[in-house]
Amino acid sequence: MKAREREELPSHQTRDEQWTLIIRPQRGWLDLRLDQLWRYRDLVMLFVWRDFVAQYKQTILGPLWHIIQPLLTTLTFTVIFGRVAQLPTDGLPQFLFYMAGTVIWSYFAACATTTSDTFIANAGIFGKVYFPRLVMPISVLLSKLISFAIQFGIFLALLLLFAVRGAPVRPNAWVLLTPILLLIMAGLGLGFGIIVSALTTRYRDLRFLVAFGVQLLMYATPVIYPLSAIPDRYRILIGANPMAPVIESFRFAYLGTGTVSMGHLFYSFGFMALLLFVGLLLFTRVERTFMDTV
Repeated sequence: MKAREREELPSHQTRDEQWTLIIRPQRGWLDLRLDQLWRYRDLVMLFVWRDFVAQYKQTILGPLWHIIQPLLTTLTFTVIFGRVAQLPTDGLPQFLFYMAGTVIWSYFAACATTTSDTFIANAGIFGKVYFPRLVMPISVLLSKLISFAIQFGIFLALLLLFAVRGAPVRPNAWVLLTPILLLIMAGLGLGFGIIVSALTTRYRDLRFLVAFGVQLLMYATPVIYPLSAIPDRYRILIGANPMAPVIESFRFAYLGTGTVSMGHLFYSFGFMALLLFVGLLLFTRVERTFMDTV
């Protein structure tokens, strides 16, 4: 009888091979396990749809806010900074100039502020079921990308309208850099957001500083003014902002104003890669024990 039972019981190795998923603790700083994101791609898309639909759920205008918000922001910038402050726009129509900066900055700001609240906002679901925690910030990037696509479509329609009316806009071959610019913006937003998210598990004050800090950073970025309007002694300081070359390149590609420096773009890409790497290290490190501090 005992011999029969020993024959029917599989070995320890065979038991492990029967499981479809084995959850093990993180073992080191470089144990990022990014391959799990691909295995959970269906869950990522589910969260993408949830975030996009739920953002303006139970509102009167619903998804129309994706259109109204950038238009109202651009109109406000045009009146305050264009008409009242009379900031230069390199000879471009003010509304189109501010629209270009608003569309780009809105995507970065939305990614940074939303991903920075990953652990706090999702503590309930994280405490009930296992899945790679990085799924949440990745889904935020993709859902905000849908909003960006809508706003970018509005920008292209306005660009065509102004071009037909004879505005001095000159789109050029640099528009092919758009995917690279999107990658840099997404990486900067994700890296900044997950670093703050990891730190807020212990220092809750950072939650209140993120939105304020991102807003201040906008004024250190050529969103409401061209880089050419900055005095030479301050231009290096503004250029140290990794988002500055992205916005300047976007304006040059679609409007034909400003400059494109491949050296500055490489700097932005390198800064993004370093920030994202540090963010992933901190995020995966905090992931193991954050439920004890949240």
